[in-house]
Amino acid sequence: MTKIRIYAVLLLIAGLLLGAFVHYSGQGNQGFLSKFPFKLGLDLNGGTHLVYQASVTDIPAAEVSDAMNTLKNVIEARINAFGVAEPIIQTEKSSSNGQDLNKLIVELPGVTDINKAVELIGKTPVLEFKTEKPSATTQNASSSDAVAVEYESTQLTGRYLKSAQVEFDQNTNQPIVGITFNDEGKKLFADMTSANIGKTIAIFLDGHPISTPVVQTSITDGKAIITGRFTPTQARSLAQDLKFGALPVPIELVGTQTIGASLGSNALSSSVKAGEWGFIIVALFLVLWYRLPGLVAVVSLGIYVILVLASFKILGVVLTSAGLAGFIISIGMAVDGNILIFERMREELAKGYSLEDGIKEGFARAWLSIRDSNLSSIITGAILFFTATSPLIKGFAFVFIIGVAVSAFTSVVVSRTFLLALGVKEYKGITKFLFGNGIRK
Repeated sequence: MTKIRIYAVLLLIAGLLLGAFVHYSGQGNQGFLSKFPFKLGLDLNGGTHLVYQASVTDIPAAEVSDAMNTLKNVIEARINAFGVAEPIIQTEKSSSNGQDLNKLIVELPGVTDINKAVELIGKTPVLEFKTEKPSATTQNASSSDAVAVEYESTQLTGRYLKSAQVEFDQNTNQPIVGITFNDEGKKLFADMTSANIGKTIAIFLDGHPISTPVVQTSITDGKAIITGRFTPTQARSLAQDLKFGALPVPIELVGTQTIGASLGSNALSSSVKAGEWGFIIVALFLVLWYRLPGLVAVVSLGIYVILVLASFKILGVVLTSAGLAGFIISIGMAVDGNILIFERMREELAKGYSLEDGIKEGFARAWLSIRDSNLSSIITGAILFFTATSPLIKGFAFVFIIGVAVSAFTSVVVSRTFLLALGVKEYKGITKFLFGNGIRK
């Protein structure tokens, strides 16, 4: 029994420390705690809404959908590199004056400066490889090849890029950018170089030729270099831009908007107040109906809330309205676990068990039901998380999984430890009343 009481004290102390962590890490303190603020989604914190229009005129109709998906992925990768929490990026197809329009919608929670938002996405370069036209003629002998020769577009663009890194020319020691294509791009590049030996293949960046090498032999390893008299800084910047996503299609910013919290400026405070009132009502029910075990359940539920909120901070969970809903639902499941345990305890005590044995047996019998119920809920949440396409739904599922997992711990471990730490063994007199329930004496 002494060990049980020590465990109970340690759990209480840990809960108080985590509670202090949750509180003070959201108060703007400097140092370690300031690294763990709550992150709020677009619907609770506002942000920036950007609309880009993609130019797909040079892409076959059958490949437009794949190109837009690739565009979405590379923009998302680029934004994630800057640490923007839970960006919402989606494609949209519409029609205007009989013309199909392909748009990219970008929403950045917490970023209210439009210029900063545009800068985060940046002018990611459009990389193209063009070959000489069959009828190409020299227009001016004194001109550079890039001007004198006419080029035609090919299928090989930045969408097939796998990696980019800064290298140095072994002869001139000048910085260059080495690029590597994926398997599909590797084949396209091999076919292109094989068909243009002795001719130039121009590398265009944002519509401007930056390198016009003459093909000496077929290149089958899927590698190429970009030269352009770069400074080391320019080469690093270009490699970074290409690495984080050379756009498969050109895009143009056609709309910007700074939006406030879609649920209103007081949405978060209202949600917190609702949660507080809900907690108070549940606590009153537990205490009035289950008496002393109900009071222990309230303490356990408080530790549950602290553990979940601390998990949100440490894991960097972005709180949205959907996420808050998942959190509240998991609170209900935590209460269900305690109620199931107390009912099992009452059944065991009615059989004549001592109070200590009744508590242990009640928890043992209830655990199997709690385990199966929580496991099925976690599986459902995982399926929802991995199959959902909306970030809001994913956020709901992730928060729900965390809540269910923590509720199983607090219901079975925390409540059991606190009840056994009371050290009461006889089930009679005032003890029988305190461990009774409902309107029974």
